[in-house]
Amino acid sequence: MNRPSTGLKAAAWIGAAFLHIPLLLIILYAFTSEDRTYTFPPPGLTLRWFGVAFARTDMWAALWLSVRVACFATLLALLLGSLAAAAMSRSHFRGKDAFSLLITLPIALPGIVTGIALLTTIKRVGLEPGTLTIVLGHATFCIVTVYNNVVARLRRISPSQIEASSDLGARPLQTFRYVLLPHLATALLAGGLLSFALSFDEVIVTTFTAGSQQTLPIWMFGELFKPRDRPVTNVVAILVMLVTLLPILLTQRLSSGGDDMHGGGKSS
Repeated sequence: MNRPSTGLKAAAWIGAAFLHIPLLLIILYAFTSEDRTYTFPPPGLTLRWFGVAFARTDMWAALWLSVRVACFATLLALLLGSLAAAAMSRSHFRGKDAFSLLITLPIALPGIVTGIALLTTIKRVGLEPGTLTIVLGHATFCIVTVYNNVVARLRRISPSQIEASSDLGARPLQTFRYVLLPHLATALLAGGLLSFALSFDEVIVTTFTAGSQQTLPIWMFGELFKPRDRPVTNVVAILVMLVTLLPILLTQRLSSGGDDMHGGGKSS
């Protein structure tokens, strides 16, 4: 394999810097001793804002709501995404490609379009915006991540393995437990972890479906308009980065060497 040239290495480092310098600045200003402006370099460093942030009961309430929403949205996505993948992986019918596009479309649509559509539907069916509607809204795009991971894995499983299990007398549930599930486990876990991360930091769709509820990203967005609380917001941003980074790292680890990680993008 040819080694990359110095120019390509430099381009890669420039790209990485462009992506990550803003995140490093957020981390730096979580420790600043100045509470209003973003002077550089900071006049001093302190851990004071961590104590202030962790003492905020409204922050913990928003965090707990985000965790619950992400867990329920992930469970719903695992169920519906897996069923859709099972139906689409082996079946052949006219319009299959168009139907597959309809399943994956929600993650490609702008969040504001998805949010308006969900709010219209919520009002039409008489639901009150709240935790349930946030979960349903997040599930619309989380299903895609599970579907893409599971359908890719199902296409790699030889039908002969399932046929052999049936020929040996295994019931459908036994075939699923001892043949399919071991093959699908990492794809399900990767899709679930990615769904959790996407749901946890979603803002735009949540804005339309939350009503008076505040998830952690919505809470942070509100805090940005309070100049004296900016360092507190930066501390919480670090917390969000840690919570979302761990599932993504696990997903990448599980998907390394394969092509099972798909659909990891929803603008928020």
